[in-house]
Amino acid sequence: MGLRERKKQDTVRRIAETALRLFVERGFDAVTIAEVAEASDVAVNTVYNHFRVKEDLVLPPSEASAGRLAEIVRARGRGVSAARAVLDRLRGEIEQRSRTIGLSPGFGRVLPMMLAAPTLAARLQDLGQQMVAELADLLTAETDAAQGDPVPGLVAAQIGWVHSLLYGEIGKRTVAGERPDDIAEAALSLLDAIEGLLSDQVLTYATRKDA
Repeated sequence: MGLRERKKQDTVRRIAETALRLFVERGFDAVTIAEVAEASDVAVNTVYNHFRVKEDLVLPPSEASAGRLAEIVRARGRGVSAARAVLDRLRGEIEQRSRTIGLSPGFGRVLPMMLAAPTLAARLQDLGQQMVAELADLLTAETDAAQGDPVPGLVAAQIGWVHSLLYGEIGKRTVAGERPDDIAEAALSLLDAIEGLLSDQVLTYATRKDA
């Protein structure tokens, strides 16, 4: 990575961290882009060059992607089903205390701020729906499902339910002030319980046969 790219990444990180601090302190709706720019020591246009809309400062597309579930499933190896790919990824993220799954330090202050902002709460809800829709499209294509076949969409919805339920549990415990290690232990137990309830049809659907 060249010096110019490193400086760009440093700027993006500084803006995002500054914005998040201000949002947590004062509330998302109470802080303007101009105030974020001033506190970050950059021009307003610089903020918009890196973040298309204000919500991207909290939920950047690179991290909060509508293609998350589809990307996980698309990257699975031979002999791995769609549901197994997602379950394994979620377990790995929990064990690593990943920011992606909401287990990073300080998230207990960030989540209430997000839920209190109508546009962020709506974006989170839309994101979950888009994830399921993109996964359903992928499963339809991979299994050569007939037009109107409901199964790919139903399987995608179940996988999306697992993803959403796990995030909800982590979020609830985070807001309650539980320690990340305790939250992770509870999340893994919940994931085990969920897997035990999923049918064999869901757990084996779209198992990759090629390498």
